[in-house]
Amino acid sequence: MNAVRHKGVVFANLMLESLSMAWQSIQVNRLRAVLTLFGLSIGIFSIVAVFTAVDALESGIRRNVASLGSDVLYVQKWPWTFENDYRWWEYIKRPVPTYSDYEAIERKISSAELAAFSVSTVRPVKYGKKVYEQGGIWANTYNFIYLRNLEIEMGRYFSPAEYQSGKNICLVGADVVKHLFGQEDSLDKYIVIEGQKIRVVGVLKKEGAGLVGGSLDNLVLLPMTFARNVFDIRSDNLNPFIMVKARDGVSVDQLREELRNFLRKRHGLKAGQKDDFSINQSSMIIEGINRIFAIIHLAGWFIGGFSLLVGGFGIANIMFVSVKERTNQIGIQKALGAKKIFILLQFMFEGVILALLGGLAGILLVFLLVQLVRAAFDFPLAFTLDNVMFGLVVSMLVGIIAALWPANTAARLNPVEAINTTF
Repeated sequence: MNAVRHKGVVFANLMLESLSMAWQSIQVNRLRAVLTLFGLSIGIFSIVAVFTAVDALESGIRRNVASLGSDVLYVQKWPWTFENDYRWWEYIKRPVPTYSDYEAIERKISSAELAAFSVSTVRPVKYGKKVYEQGGIWANTYNFIYLRNLEIEMGRYFSPAEYQSGKNICLVGADVVKHLFGQEDSLDKYIVIEGQKIRVVGVLKKEGAGLVGGSLDNLVLLPMTFARNVFDIRSDNLNPFIMVKARDGVSVDQLREELRNFLRKRHGLKAGQKDDFSINQSSMIIEGINRIFAIIHLAGWFIGGFSLLVGGFGIANIMFVSVKERTNQIGIQKALGAKKIFILLQFMFEGVILALLGGLAGILLVFLLVQLVRAAFDFPLAFTLDNVMFGLVVSMLVGIIAALWPANTAARLNPVEAINTTF
C-alpha cells in the first residue's frame, strides 16, 4: 500500500513539475508560444465549430425526417433523391397525383391503414391591417393528423363533422402567430386568405427551422373540404401528394409493391414502361444526408488538419528548445537516479499541457461563437460536452505525438555529457 501511495505522490509531483515547466516555456518565449498555440487553437476551433454546426443541422434534419413517419409512403410527381443523374426532364412530364387517386388508394389498397391527400401553396395571410407575405397554406384531408406528427400548443384539430361540412377553420404555426397576432390571443380570431375569412381553432407548437419535410411554423393548415372552394386542388402548382401508412404487421416494402402495381395499372402503364410517379419515404432522405454529413465531417478534418499540423510542429519545436535549455538539469536528474521513463514522461506531460492550453483556447472561441449565433439567429446551436471532450482528446493526441521525439531525445541523454553541456 505504501509503495502504491509513493508512486502516486511521485506521479502527482511529476505532473505539477511538468505544468510548471510548460508555463515557464510560455513565459520565456511568449511570442513563439502564443503563435504556436494559436495554430493549434485555430485547428481545434475549426474542427469543433464544424462538428457543432453539423450536430445542430443533423439533429434538425433527423427531427424533420422523423416527423414524416418511417412507415408512411409519399406518392408524388418528383422523387426524393440525392443522385447526380436527377432526370428532371423526364419527371416534369409526369402527371401529378389526384384526389381521385387518393380515394382509389383508400378504397383498394389492402396493405394501407390510412391515407391522406395534401396540397400546398404560398399566399398572403391577413389579420386586420397586418399581412404575412410568407404564409404557407397546407390543405389536407382529415387523416393528415394521424400521418404527420402534429403538436398542438393551444386549441385543437378540426373535428370530423367540421371537416365533412367544409367549415372555414384553420390551425396556424408559431411564426404566423408571431407576425400577425404578437402577444394577442389568436384563438377564435379570423384571418383572411384569398378574400375568405377563416377562424383559428388551433396553434401549433414551434418546431424551429425545417430543413427537410418543411417546418409547420409558417404554415396555415386548412381542411381540404374548405380549401377546394378557395384553390384549384387539381393544379400542378399546388404540389399535390398522397400519404399512405402501412397497416400493423405489413412491411413498408409490401405496401410499396402493392401501391406501385396499383398505380401502374390505374395509369395504364404497360410492361417495360417506366413509372410515371414516385413513391418516396423517409429512409431515402436518411441515406442521402448520411452521405452529405460524412463529406462535411471530412471537410472539417481537412480544414482543421492543416492548423493542427502547424500547431503540432510548433509544440515539437518548443519542446526541443526546452530540452536544450534544460540539458544540465536533465543530466543532474539522471545522475541522481532518475530513470528514462521519468524524464520521458516529464517532457510528454509538458507537451500535452501545452497542447491542452491551445485546445482550450480553441474550444473557448467555439463557445463564444455559439452564444453569438444563438443570440443573433433562430438557429438551435448547442455547445455539447461531447464536442468539448472531443476537442480536448484531439489536443491531447497532438501534444503526445508532438512531444514524443523531443521527450525521447531528453530521456536518452548521457548524464555525464548532459551535465557538462553549456550554451
